[in-house]
Amino acid sequence: MPRSVAGPEIERLIQLLARLPGLGPRSARRAALHLIRKKEALLAPLADAFAEARDSVKVCSNCGSVDTSDPCAICADATRDPSVLVVVEDVADLWALERAGAVNARYHVLGGTLSALDGRGPEDLNLAKLVERASDGLITEVILALNATVDGQTTAHYITDTLAKSGVKVTRLAHGVPVGGELDYLDEGTLSAAIRSRTPF
Repeated sequence: MPRSVAGPEIERLIQLLARLPGLGPRSARRAALHLIRKKEALLAPLADAFAEARDSVKVCSNCGSVDTSDPCAICADATRDPSVLVVVEDVADLWALERAGAVNARYHVLGGTLSALDGRGPEDLNLAKLVERASDGLITEVILALNATVDGQTTAHYITDTLAKSGVKVTRLAHGVPVGGELDYLDEGTLSAAIRSRTPF
């Protein structure tokens, strides 16, 4: 077992940083050391920001996003199209769509996807609220902006079947060749999806 070279407080900081996505033990040690070296410029403000986030960030009871208010700023925005609902797996996907500025609609965050392997069923996702929102008479289209994975597609099919009686139009993001993509570098699944989703020129 490797010996600890730092005090328990520093070890705890490293262990907590290592839990973050994209940070392994080595990256966490480097990040911790950098924070300690820049204690006044980085560590103290970061600790304050963490404390503020812990106390003020809420999950929106309407869509499942995170914000400092409930309902969140997107749900409260009267300029958004109330008839279109974009369904995403998690908040990171919502933020990506917002950065792209591709749609001026409302969102619904599922909190994951259906996964038999991980033991995640419909009751583990924010699906009941989605059905409630889709059946309120305001929504005319539900756009499934789910990842093109097996779990994402399984979830999309489940949602489509669940909303079949609601009368709303269910659409999904196009899959296929990305802008600037070269066919020779694409995998077979992407090429197959592109052929199936072909559109008139």
